[in-house]
Amino acid sequence: MASSMDYVLYVCEQMSLAGSITYKKMFGDYAVYCDGKCFALICDNQLFISPTEAGLGLLPEVTMGIPYDGAKPRILLEDIEDRDFMCRLVQETCAQLPMPKPKKKKGGQ
Repeated sequence: MASSMDYVLYVCEQMSLAGSITYKKMFGDYAVYCDGKCFALICDNQLFISPTEAGLGLLPEVTMGIPYDGAKPRILLEDIEDRDFMCRLVQETCAQLPMPKPKKKKGGQ
């Protein structure tokens, strides 16, 4: 089951104060970015956050889940109602994630 656009938009709105939140459809579900860093996946209307030491430290209880077959475990965030907390979690998580590698130019250059 793919994620609904309503859910994707709601999740992104909940964390919109954390930075520039964007999403990209990938294989029927969505990757979520903050200021260019991919930090979460939305699969089957569930939010999976990349685990970092800072992000895990903010959560009193952690539920890990696998967003799709073959994926690494991620934090399954079921309560997305607290907008301030969501923004803090995104900021703390992204602060510990590396910037994406620059894309190689086409044409062998």
